[in-house]
Amino acid sequence: MSKFYHMKIAALTAAFFLLISSYPAHAAQSTSAAKNVEMGDEVDLILSKRKVDPIKAGKRAIRVLVNYNATNYFIVKGKQAGLEYELMHSFENYLNKGLSADKKFHFFFVTLPFDQLIPALLSGEGDIIAAGMTITPERSEKVAFSSPYRTNISEVVVRSKKAQQLENAMELSGRTVHVVKGSSYYTHLKQLNTELKKEKRAPINLVEADESLVSEDLLQMVNAGIYQYTVVDSHIADLWSRTLDDITPMAGATISTGSQIAWAVRKGEKDILYKLNLFLKKYKQGTKTGNILFNRYYKNTKWITNPVSNSTLKRLHEYQKSFIKYGKEYNIDWVMLTALGFQESKLNQNARSTHGAVGVMQIKPSTAADKNIKITGVKESSDKNIHAATKYLAFLRSRYFSDPKIAPIEQLAFTLAAYNAGPARINKMRSKAESLGKDPNKWFYNVEYVTRRYASSEPVNYVANIMKYYLAFKSTIKAEGARLKAAEKIK
Repeated sequence: MSKFYHMKIAALTAAFFLLISSYPAHAAQSTSAAKNVEMGDEVDLILSKRKVDPIKAGKRAIRVLVNYNATNYFIVKGKQAGLEYELMHSFENYLNKGLSADKKFHFFFVTLPFDQLIPALLSGEGDIIAAGMTITPERSEKVAFSSPYRTNISEVVVRSKKAQQLENAMELSGRTVHVVKGSSYYTHLKQLNTELKKEKRAPINLVEADESLVSEDLLQMVNAGIYQYTVVDSHIADLWSRTLDDITPMAGATISTGSQIAWAVRKGEKDILYKLNLFLKKYKQGTKTGNILFNRYYKNTKWITNPVSNSTLKRLHEYQKSFIKYGKEYNIDWVMLTALGFQESKLNQNARSTHGAVGVMQIKPSTAADKNIKITGVKESSDKNIHAATKYLAFLRSRYFSDPKIAPIEQLAFTLAAYNAGPARINKMRSKAESLGKDPNKWFYNVEYVTRRYASSEPVNYVANIMKYYLAFKSTIKAEGARLKAAEKIK
């Protein structure tokens, strides 16, 4: 998923390049394996929903279901990284130890929203879930868990520094808590609500966040004061509280203790489960090798730009009039335009790229002056810069993605991807998606999947980031509006 090979599919040699296309450079397999990889392996990997034990059935392509976030699985500088990626890559090496090249296993990582991981496993879209998943009775009824590789985990309430300090979890009564959709946090908070009901106290207002948001995103929202409270695992709270200045984990307010984190496979698949458990004897928490990996990702902090910081909001308000004006003129959500501007320049009109792009929207003067746009002065004027970029987006949408069969949100996603990678490249990926049985009219989970695998992860991450920033800005604007209305009522 990091560096991709661009070449035509041609029998066995091409099949090899397709098979290793999702690997970073250090993980690519030797060419001796290429001659023995059949095209069916790749087609089976992408199209088939197979519910078989990959070890027992001899399926050399093993699909790992992951949740994209900033600690367990992410892309950095074109390479896959994260605790779960490192562990699974080590497991791949463990399985391949002593095997000849034609018998080696190849691991592929499929990213999904957290609440879709178990359904995808059960439907046969993947073979292993590796996503920091807590073992719960409800989940254990559906899947088979490996031996835990992290134990004694607490789920702790994290508050914004603007929110009230709580002595214990019961004091969440009557308060709003945002958590990851489909998480054990939501389950445990529901159980806490049952206890509150018995004591005739107000329930917690539980909000499952948009499926595209993960724990780290919610912590950033809490850090910005958009949300007051969230719940995450204690080790994640500890890591990010050293990175985000305005969040406070409340050690006394835990909703669960003694939890265990493990991998999951389908029930009855004993061979893959046996191999996982053998591997974990040397790699789980407390082992020398395991501790090295855990320390790498949970003791070294990583900074992620906060899209709703005060300085950013100041720039947002500075350019808001232009975003609203041209968003309305070209029928594009002005908040989405803001998110695009943040992705491109952090909303900085003085930004300049080495490729000649300028201003808030990082549009090239030559593109803006093109006969289809006809706007000059984008380097000097933020208003003209935003106007040119918005008009160019509308042009891309109209020219390439206006088919009524494409839903409006998908049209916008394709347009954003084309803004980053060019319309010809994105349409090529749509054709590729159709040839592989994916829906060419859907970006999310279809063309984006094919683009990441056969072209580049850059436009996929680009669109995903904009969607994330869009949610952040949308929430901020909504919160500001609510505060203004409340202030007016007081007056």
